Amino acid sequence: MEDCVFCGIQEDRIIYQDSLWVAILDSYPVSEGHTLLIPKRHCETYFDLNQVELGALVGAVDHVKEILDSKYKPNGYNIGVNCGEAAGQTVMHCHIHIIPRYNGDCEDPRGGVRGVIQSKQKY
Repeated sequence: MEDCVFCGIQEDRIIYQDSLWVAILDSYPVSEGHTLLIPKRHCETYFDLNQVELGALVGAVDHVKEILDSKYKPNGYNIGVNCGEAAGQTVMHCHIHIIPRYNGDCEDPRGGVRGVIQSKQKY
């Protein structure tokens, strides 16, 4: 896609890539090391990935985690995908957020990704 910010990523931004996936540091990180894992093929959401891409995704996540563990030494991770505008997706090219978490980076991390709807995070 000609106007897609994730199609044709500059080589100097890439921290990991294989034949199907590329990883870059997020331009607006929520934590140190916040990384986006992006399929090289343009598709809009996670649900548009093909079986080959889905099969390679787990290995790509593991490789990115190894890189982030080595460089940033986080205490945990959140992994998330926004699919569609109602879910907060603003770039319509599938991307997986790999967000390193650090002890004390927020007052009470319980509920993790449930915080996308703040009133539902705590139960």
